Amino acid sequence: MSKHRNLCTIGLLFFVTSYVFFSQGALSEQKHIDLAHWFNLIGAVLLFSFNFVFPKNKLNSVASFLTTIGVIAHIGLCTIDFIMWSFGNDDIARNALSNQINATPLILYPFVMIGPSLLFVGLAIHALNFIKTNPISSLMVVLGGPFVGLSYFIWNNGMLMLMSCIIFASGLALLLYRKDVKKLL
Repeated sequence: MSKHRNLCTIGLLFFVTSYVFFSQGALSEQKHIDLAHWFNLIGAVLLFSFNFVFPKNKLNSVASFLTTIGVIAHIGLCTIDFIMWSFGNDDIARNALSNQINATPLILYPFVMIGPSLLFVGLAIHALNFIKTNPISSLMVVLGGPFVGLSYFIWNNGMLMLMSCIIFASGLALLLYRKDVKKLL
């Protein structure tokens, strides 16, 4: 349990750090390495460990499945974004790739539009296991996740996206360390 909990913690730190970069915009300005997507990729992969730290039940099975699909989709999305970043200032090539992805539903939906959000959905379902015992932490996860997507896709607001991610990750951290928090209180 301790090993998985540590991996979850490191994953949350990497994931939030990636959103610090995302909130700054201008990802193409990262000259030597795309730190934002590396942090996001590593963070998402490590968040897979949440599948092993929460109680095992039917809800956990659904949450674990969706979290796993979401991690896989994040890997695909980061791969696409690494390729986009590799074009540097070549907007024509980047737009051509973007148009190709948009014209290919079998890439667009699982790896760009829907798939990555399943990581947030899966982790939110994990959090629902604690809605009675840890309602505030659970609601931080359940409400924070959708606001990450809304603030990016709908409102195009980097700071709101970052704050939503921090709330989401903080809720997960509080659930992860719920027994320790209870002892402190």
